[in-house]
Amino acid sequence: MSRAAAISAGTAGAGLAPWSLFAATLAAAGLPIYIHAPKVYADAHGVSLAALGVVLFLLRLVDFAQDPLFGWLTERLRARRAAAVAVAVALMAAAMLGLFAVTPPVAPLLWFAVTLTLLFSSFSFLTITFYAEGVAKASRLGPGGHVRLAAWREAGALSGVCVAAAAPSLLLSVTQAPFAAFAAGFAAACVAAAWAMRREWSGAGRTGETGFRVVLADPVARRLLLIALVNATPVAVTSTLFLFFVESRLAAPGWEGALLLLFFLAAALSAPLWGRAAERVGPKRALLSGMVLAIVSFSFAALLGAGDVAAFAVVCVASGAALGADMTLLPAIFAARMARVAPNAGQAFGLWSFVSKFALAFAAVTLLPLLEAGGFVPGPGNGPDALRLLTFLYALVPCALKLAAIALLAATPVKET
Repeated sequence: MSRAAAISAGTAGAGLAPWSLFAATLAAAGLPIYIHAPKVYADAHGVSLAALGVVLFLLRLVDFAQDPLFGWLTERLRARRAAAVAVAVALMAAAMLGLFAVTPPVAPLLWFAVTLTLLFSSFSFLTITFYAEGVAKASRLGPGGHVRLAAWREAGALSGVCVAAAAPSLLLSVTQAPFAAFAAGFAAACVAAAWAMRREWSGAGRTGETGFRVVLADPVARRLLLIALVNATPVAVTSTLFLFFVESRLAAPGWEGALLLLFFLAAALSAPLWGRAAERVGPKRALLSGMVLAIVSFSFAALLGAGDVAAFAVVCVASGAALGADMTLLPAIFAARMARVAPNAGQAFGLWSFVSKFALAFAAVTLLPLLEAGGFVPGPGNGPDALRLLTFLYALVPCALKLAAIALLAATPVKET
């Protein structure tokens, strides 16, 4: 690399730090939505798990349906994107504080629903807007800009997940109200991230036809959305069953948190490496390599049994690295395509978010009833047939889905940029 190219690369990297920070903040909001909030309201406010489950399901339906609307909205507000983002960040921070740091002024279940609605909605709008703005930003970075931006963005996002996962336990050693402290820290991070990104919301993009029709009219865009759906489903499957697999198949209750953190750390650390690999061999080949790594790791997981915690830790590292490829390269490939066919990209990433959430919803609504029908119950005491079913769903079904995703990607023309 020439001296001028090295200086240019360093400058581009320094300019992407705000994107990494903003991604980390968004990801730190996502984890409490799914993991922390239900437990806090069950433990601290005595809300029944059944009632919390119903509310979460209903809110999930709303969140699932509103993503295409937010894609449309971020395009309509493109000229005032900085102001729209500032309002959404303020709402997200306020919702997190209300959820964890405020004693519910009304019935706890109602307060849970109201604050989570605000959190879901602001989080979704910001995520879609953030990725849409990234299309214009990456185009300004020159060749390889989409992969370079994605590597910084997804490394930040995965780091934010790691911090959010570990923070409540760490804060418990210094305060009796760890989740209130987490919410306060999150609000401070929102201020820092919004300030760092204040000059990035250009709303730039070529004028021209926008909307779902122009995205779905493009055959490559349709194929990439299908790949995103098929490729996201294995992650949704393993995410849904991870806790059950560790507790029941590995007979290792108490190790779930450490193994989950190891998984996300491996993903975060691998994201820049996948970016470099894409620069050398192209994003498509690098992504195919990550998909193969996922198949190898989950094939190995199918062989594990009670007590194989150390071996499963290796699986977590390998599968986490594979997730790093998925999160970094597939959105970069999609964004590069959108830069050509739908440069304003808001509705395109509304569809992208919709597809990802559909995979999670589909996994939950199919896998859990299948497990129950097969005689599986959470905790110890499951028979060999139930454990075999759990292993089949957790390890082998994702392998089959990954093979399908590999076949689709291999057959899809992707411009290596």
